[in-house]
Amino acid sequence: GEKVIGFEDFSTGSIGDFPAGWNTNGAAEIVTIEGKPGRWLWLTKPSVFMPEFTDKYPEDFTFEFDLLHGKINGGGMSVALVQLDNISQPQHWTLGANSIKFQLNNANNGGKTGDSKYEIRKNSVSESANAVQTDLLSDAHNPVHISIWRQKERVRLYVNQEKVWDIPKALAREAKLNSIIFYVTYAEATVQHYIGNLRLAIGAPDTRNKLLTQNKWVTHGILFDVNSANIKPESYGTLKEIANVLKENADMKVKIVGHTDSDGVDAANLDLSKRRSASVKAALAKEFSIDENRMETDGKGESQPVDKNDSPAGKANNRRVEFIKI
Repeated sequence: GEKVIGFEDFSTGSIGDFPAGWNTNGAAEIVTIEGKPGRWLWLTKPSVFMPEFTDKYPEDFTFEFDLLHGKINGGGMSVALVQLDNISQPQHWTLGANSIKFQLNNANNGGKTGDSKYEIRKNSVSESANAVQTDLLSDAHNPVHISIWRQKERVRLYVNQEKVWDIPKALAREAKLNSIIFYVTYAEATVQHYIGNLRLAIGAPDTRNKLLTQNKWVTHGILFDVNSANIKPESYGTLKEIANVLKENADMKVKIVGHTDSDGVDAANLDLSKRRSASVKAALAKEFSIDENRMETDGKGESQPVDKNDSPAGKANNRRVEFIKI
């Protein structure tokens, strides 16, 4: 998505409390976990959990989150895109007119470290379901990054860089989604589900058109570790997208410009933004064989915000990478 409208890293809540801006019929609490950066929402009871980002999800959006388990054992964790009849009662989400549910299990299964299942409901009728084994979660990949991309009727789900599902007719053409639901059926001490770093972004990126006609493309899809220029693995798709445009237009040169939010010291943010743009250039050269001479880098730190820095979503919008045609 091109514009972040919902972001939740639980930094504004109190440890041990249920976060504001969420609904549930059970219990959860904000926690920190030794050896894992940031804060997490521990889903402590078999319940329904709903972030209240918006009540109208558009035809094109991306939703991402990190999924962490305290124990690599078992399942019982699902995420669903739903058209609720009554948004104030998320516990009745299974009766919604339209939905697609993805179950995410991390039990060792047939040599894999997990499996994923999906179930579709259209116009109040259950339509189809399927399952596939995948390396969803292991000691080497905990947490994993889950990405869901809705594009009208089509829905894709990624686990880190792997595209697990790509369903062209996942939703009814007339579906009016209004909620995202996390659903836990098994929350005993042997599993311990945690979620973090949730991000909802709207709009469909149009890299090629914007670079060729507007001479600039802005992306929030290249993500970095906190206070670091290390690019996160889930950025691969965005890097591949810009690389394809550069390969198709062999004469095009671009300037890569990094931007940060306003947290921290100005000088440190400026340096960080420059190092991040340099990391993007290096990744495009190494992973996609883009000639380094076609790319310049720069960083603006926090000096050119596109949103207010007074909310998690606003800060997420300001953390971005721009590609400017030169």
